[in-house]
Amino acid sequence: MPNGFKHILVIRLSAMGDVAMTVPVIRAFSEQHPEVKITILTRSFFKPFFEGINNVSVYEADVRDRHKGVLGLRKLSKELKALQIDAVADLHNVLRTKILKFYFKNTAFFQIDKGRKEKKDLITGKHFKQLKTTHQRYADVFEKLGLEVDLSNPIFPSKTALNSKCKDLLGDYDSLIGIAPFAAFEGKSYPLSLMIEAIEILEKTHKIVLFGGGQQEIDQLNSIETKCSNVINLAGKLTLTEEIEIISNLNIMISMDSGNAHVAAMLGVKVLTLWGVTHPFAGFYPFHQNPDNALLADRGIYERIPTSVYGNKYPIGYKNAIDTIRPHDIISKVNDLL
Repeated sequence: MPNGFKHILVIRLSAMGDVAMTVPVIRAFSEQHPEVKITILTRSFFKPFFEGINNVSVYEADVRDRHKGVLGLRKLSKELKALQIDAVADLHNVLRTKILKFYFKNTAFFQIDKGRKEKKDLITGKHFKQLKTTHQRYADVFEKLGLEVDLSNPIFPSKTALNSKCKDLLGDYDSLIGIAPFAAFEGKSYPLSLMIEAIEILEKTHKIVLFGGGQQEIDQLNSIETKCSNVINLAGKLTLTEEIEIISNLNIMISMDSGNAHVAAMLGVKVLTLWGVTHPFAGFYPFHQNPDNALLADRGIYERIPTSVYGNKYPIGYKNAIDTIRPHDIISKVNDLL
């Protein structure tokens, strides 16, 4: 085998969307290099993402307690070395992983090139063009190890059989649409008032399931569920494994530029994404989705989009750019996709 690597440590600690984006790459690697064992170093919460992928296991990083700080990372490195790691693919490239690199100084250790300069040029308006996808940047790290990963013909898992709890929550349905209306930053979150307008039309012909997290989001989604007759709020009711099971059974997921889009995409589910002050050109478009499966804020009005890579920064007047996507645009696109 290339370079004699038998066991590779793959590091991606957070966030949910970024970890979910590693899954199609890891699945492709597993298919194309079945002789190589992979250990994923990530948070315990994300372990369900990697279940069912051959020759892949998860080592849980406890960066808030046992593996906290420089001494905690030293302890973590010793635990990992005991697994007989041959090489490290760092798909995160942050301070923690740089410290781990120091502790793995006698091991092949390659880190992701995040393309910071190209992304800066994109958001400052120096150029407006499609950058390399994050998925390909992940694959490039394995190529540095001499193990090429071809992402052009992905294999997705089959729909998961729902457990009795999920079946009872969903009840009967002919068509199932997931909606995840929130994002980490306000500049890329669609207003709930507009989303409700779309939901009131879609629920006439589809069962709608809502996704979110945290008490504030749960309360808001409960309010929508109360107002509508064919809508179920799943936030706070399921484990991550159960959410993944339901998402695998969706006909379509409607999401912001956020984690739920990437979770659905890693399962091969159609994803309709809504974009505010961010833009697919930065490389965070959901995996293997048709470029037409996106609704973008009007750059004719908001010409400085993308204003940041993650949606956390935008000029005065850009906060509501995503409002230029109208409810009828969502309904029309859903009908096209289904």
